[in-house]
Amino acid sequence: MKRVLLLGGLAVALVLAGFVSNFASAAPDGLDNTLHAGCTLDDAGEVTGGACMARAARPHEVGGPLADYAVEGVHPWLGTAVAGIGGVLLTFAVGGGLFWLVRRPARR
Repeated sequence: MKRVLLLGGLAVALVLAGFVSNFASAAPDGLDNTLHAGCTLDDAGEVTGGACMARAARPHEVGGPLADYAVEGVHPWLGTAVAGIGGVLLTFAVGGGLFWLVRRPARR
């Protein structure tokens, strides 16, 4: 039963990450809105003035392989799906590894 529940949860997470995530809103979330509160923005959304936290933001020195929840070099829809599926698999692997490390030894 535990294995069925685990595999079922993994399957649901993979479908959500690989397919449904492509229908998510591209509008800025609450964190982006908070960072830009008090800023003056140009038409491209770049900060041009004002007093806000986003003025101190600098570009990342090293780009991430899944930056902006996508994989570069492939179709955007496929890139988002690959990034989501990779993120789910990595999370399950790390979480499973941590639970495996802290599990109780089997009773004899």
